[in-house]
Amino acid sequence: MMTDLFSSLDGTSSLWSWLISILLIVSFSVNFSWIWNLSTMFLTRISTFWKGSQPLNPLKLLLSGLMLFLIFNNLIGLTPYVYGVTSSLWFNSSLALILWLLLLVSGFFTSPKQVIAHLAPSGAPMVLIPFLIIIETISILIRPLTLTVRLVANISAGHIVLSLIANVLSSSLPMSSVILLNLIMIGYMLFEVFVCFIQAYIFTLLVSLYASEHPFK
Repeated sequence: MMTDLFSSLDGTSSLWSWLISILLIVSFSVNFSWIWNLSTMFLTRISTFWKGSQPLNPLKLLLSGLMLFLIFNNLIGLTPYVYGVTSSLWFNSSLALILWLLLLVSGFFTSPKQVIAHLAPSGAPMVLIPFLIIIETISILIRPLTLTVRLVANISAGHIVLSLIANVLSSSLPMSSVILLNLIMIGYMLFEVFVCFIQAYIFTLLVSLYASEHPFK
């Protein structure tokens, strides 16, 4: 058994984690055609997925690469003996801070007036403008924190649950309980694969929403 709950975030050595991972890989490798079709469709649409009328094409390329990078690292983190960097607080906070600073500094260099004007929504009553500026400033400052916590919490929670199930399976259990827990772990592993895609999408979507406020000359 693991010494503490969060040791499940380390590279797992559980035999059951290996067996479930191998079983899923073999199951999905029986027919590669649907995997190829899905990958082709995904890569074709991802470059045109991010909406925006402004011609910030390098940003669209950055968002596409960011999403693929997060998906890859999220999926790698489900592999036994591999530490998923997207479950690391330091990695995610560094990534979020770099992206946030990149957009913020780029916006100030492009048009400082538009960045400052964005703090006060147009049409707001004069008496509320100071409070709106404070609220908007705080919301901008906590963006790296929200990006970090959302990804770390969701990815880490999945790893902890998978490790708990694997450790229960490693103990002496009746055959009926082992079969049931195996089915539960397979189902949860599939769910975690889905979560890996969703969390990468949400992280990238939030970055794209923050980037939509980027000023243009």
